[in-house]
Amino acid sequence: MELKKDWTTQDLYRPYQDWAPDYLENLTKTVKNSPWRFGYHIQPPTGLLNDPNGFAYYNGKWQLFYQAYPMGPVHGVKSWAHVTSDNLVDWQEEGLKLLPDSSYDSHGVYSGTAMPMGDQLFLAYTGNVRDENWERYTYQMGAFMNPSGEITKIPTPLIAEPPKGYTTHFRDPQVFPFEDGYLMVIGAQNEQEEGEVLTYFSHDCLNWEQLGKLNFTNEQMGFMAECPNLLLTDEHALLIFCPQGLDPAICAYQNIYPNMYVTAASYDKEKNALISPSALKNLDEGFDVYATQAFKAPDGRLLSVSWVGLPEIAYPTDKYGWAHGLSIVKELSFKEDVLYQTPVKEMRELRQENATTYTDEKLVTFDAKSNQYELQIDFETLASGTFTLLADEEQNHGMTITFDASHGKMKIDRSQAGEVFGEDFGTSRAFEIANEPLSLQIFVDQSIIEIFINGGKEVATLRAFPTEKQTQVHLQADAPFTTHFWPLRKMK
Repeated sequence: MELKKDWTTQDLYRPYQDWAPDYLENLTKTVKNSPWRFGYHIQPPTGLLNDPNGFAYYNGKWQLFYQAYPMGPVHGVKSWAHVTSDNLVDWQEEGLKLLPDSSYDSHGVYSGTAMPMGDQLFLAYTGNVRDENWERYTYQMGAFMNPSGEITKIPTPLIAEPPKGYTTHFRDPQVFPFEDGYLMVIGAQNEQEEGEVLTYFSHDCLNWEQLGKLNFTNEQMGFMAECPNLLLTDEHALLIFCPQGLDPAICAYQNIYPNMYVTAASYDKEKNALISPSALKNLDEGFDVYATQAFKAPDGRLLSVSWVGLPEIAYPTDKYGWAHGLSIVKELSFKEDVLYQTPVKEMRELRQENATTYTDEKLVTFDAKSNQYELQIDFETLASGTFTLLADEEQNHGMTITFDASHGKMKIDRSQAGEVFGEDFGTSRAFEIANEPLSLQIFVDQSIIEIFINGGKEVATLRAFPTEKQTQVHLQADAPFTTHFWPLRKMK
C-alpha cells in the first residue's frame, strides 16, 4: 500500500465513514509490519496518538483514553480511543469511544478528563467546531460511560463559550471532586494572546460558575496554557501544564513546547490561588514529553501518564502510517517538598527472568539482543562516565548518557542513536542532577527510552530510532557500579 503523503484540509476533516472500505485495512497491515513498534507502551493501531485523556479507575479497571486520528500520522479530526487495564501495564484496546459526531464537536473531540460518578464514568472534554468561514468555536462538553462501555453524550454544552476577554483557544478541562462539589481547571488564552489557567466550580457537574484566573505566577505563561492538571493532597498542591511559547528566560527548555509544573503548599478556592507556589520547573528533562495527565487514584497514589511526542514535529514512523505513544504510568510523590516521579511498582510484572547482575565493575558491555528491557545502575560514590545504549558492536553509534555527579551534570545525546529527527530543537539535552551517588532506572522499548534519575528526582524521556543491529549496551565510569538487567515481556 502506498501511504497518503499529501493531506488537504478536506482530507483531515473527512468523516471516518467516507474513507474507502479497504483504506484502514491496508493501513493496519502497513503499521503492523513497521519497525520501531513498542512492546509494552501504548501505541495507536494506526495513525496518530497524542494527548492522554480520561485517566481514571472505574468499574474495577483502570480506564485511559487518548487523542486519536486513525487515518494517518497527522492531526486530523480527533476522537478519543479507549484502553483498559487490570494492572497498569497490560492495556487492552477498546476501540474509538468518543467520536466527532455532534454539532458541538464536529471538527474534533479534544482533550479532557474523567471521574466516576455513581455507577457511571463522567467524561469532560472540549468540542471543536469550524464554521463555513473556518472560524473556530469551542465548547466544554460532558458525557457518561456506563459499565458496558457505552457512552451517552450530554446534548448541550457544560460551558457554551469562552469567558469574556478570552479567545476560542479555551480547552482541555480537568474535572475532579472538591469540597462540596467539583472543580474544573482549564487552559485558556486571553485576548492579549497570553496563556492562562482558568477555574470553574459546580455542585452537579452540569452548571458551572466561573471562578476566574488561577493565580500561581506573575510571569507571562506564553501564548497558550494547554492541558492543565491540578492535584491536591493534604500537604501539597501540584499544577502540571504546557505553556506554549513560554520565554525560556523564565524556565530554560529546548523542546518546541515544554511540559512544566509548579508545586505549592495548597490551593485556596476563595483566592483562586496556589499558596506559596514554587518557580516553574521542567517536568521532564528529555526530548519528547508533552500533555501529561495525572489524577489521584482510589488507593491514594498520584498517577500520571504522558504523550511521548510533540506537536509540529515529524517523526521517522510517519512514513509507516503511525506516530507516537504514551509513557509508562508513573507515581508522583513528594519528599521534603521535592517532586519525584517513579515507575509504578506494577512494572515489575514485565520482568521475564531473574536479573543479570554485574557487581562492582567500572566497565560493562553486553548485547541486550532486543531493545526491550529494564536497566538499573547504582553507584556508592560520586562518579563520572558515559553510558551508551542502542549501540552497535563497533560503538560508533548509540544514545549516550554522559554524567558527572561531583559537579551535578548530565547530558543525553541521541545524535548517533539511529535515524535523526527534530534537529531544529537540538540532538542533546544537558541538565543538572544532584551531587550524590548516581542511581539510574532505565526502560528501553524499541524506540522509546524513559530514564529515572536518582529515584525519580529527575526524569528524561525520549524517542530514538536505531537500526536492528543497535542492541549493544556499553557502560563505563571512573568508579565501580552495580548493574541489573532484565529483559521485559510484551504487553499482554
